[in-house]
Amino acid sequence: MSTLSVRTLNRTLLARQFLAERVQLDPLETVRHLVAMQGQHPNSPYVGLWARLEAFGHDDLAVLLREGKVVRSVSLRRTVHLSAGCDYAWLRPTVQPVVQNALKSAYYADEIEGLDVDELSRTGRELLAGKTLTRKAFGGMLAERYPGRHGSRLADTVEITEALTHAPRNGAWGGWRHPSNVAVALAEEQIGLQMSGTPDLETLIRRYLAAFGPASVMDVQAWSGLTRLREPVDAMRADLRVYRSEEGAELFDLPDAPLGDADRPVPVRFLPSFDNAILGHRDRTRIISDADRKRYSVGASGGVPMFLVDGFVAGTWSVQGATVTVTPTRPLREADAAAVLDEGARLLEFIAPDDPDRQVLLAEG
Repeated sequence: MSTLSVRTLNRTLLARQFLAERVQLDPLETVRHLVAMQGQHPNSPYVGLWARLEAFGHDDLAVLLREGKVVRSVSLRRTVHLSAGCDYAWLRPTVQPVVQNALKSAYYADEIEGLDVDELSRTGRELLAGKTLTRKAFGGMLAERYPGRHGSRLADTVEITEALTHAPRNGAWGGWRHPSNVAVALAEEQIGLQMSGTPDLETLIRRYLAAFGPASVMDVQAWSGLTRLREPVDAMRADLRVYRSEEGAELFDLPDAPLGDADRPVPVRFLPSFDNAILGHRDRTRIISDADRKRYSVGASGGVPMFLVDGFVAGTWSVQGATVTVTPTRPLREADAAAVLDEGARLLEFIAPDDPDRQVLLAEG
């Protein structure tokens, strides 16, 4: 059983995430390959696609959202992601157990105590049939059906129990709306497909490995939010390639998936908040050191935009108006600093193409 170095895992991840070089793919193919892209911040998927594709404009994703080919909804880890509509049809039912677990929290449990949740779900579907409603309006209609209950909490419950997708405008570039102003619709109506009736763990695991492998069972679980995946992975073992990490962890991969060259030069990359590449594993040392992971977030690292130098997180960036401020975690070599400034300028051309006062500032770490 071969042992893979951290740098080999790093270069493999960058190649599979289309971060070792920009690729000539359309955005829909890219979203499908990545399975799902974090979408809590509406701008994040746009920056994530810009970082990966040779040619990408804001309208390229906006059109896919309007056509229902890409949808925004709660899925992996019970957080908002963008995924291809055809993938959402099997992905949401597969991760539904982790989504459904939210109802055990006091936020939901106190309000839905004594309610028939299945009946509430049917009522929600009835009210949404053929419509797109803001959560506020949807909650108001549910409150009329269930007097004395908190309408917005009821609407949130239906969004947990049923596959609801967000209106395209809620994924628009430059937008940030209060959660009550997010508009929801029945997923089947937006994507034009029936939701799968059963979970598909094998597809989930294979698609994950294609974009994030080689990886451990714990990595798959951390990415998806699901637990108890050891048994389904073991059932696939004969069809998978198995490696070891330098720490001895068992890593699984698709049999024909190539590994990256540990010595391959890679470019600077600016990544958005919660990017897939950073959040895709439990052990994230293949892209961010444990020290930096703790530095940036007590919980799931990736909540701030980060940049990569030599394939690893080297600091954070922020944007205000037409100014990008880059904050390294440690001093950069002169050549690396120049590459960071060049890529930051390219990022600004995407973020603020018409602003003549664009500038990139390199702050002290």
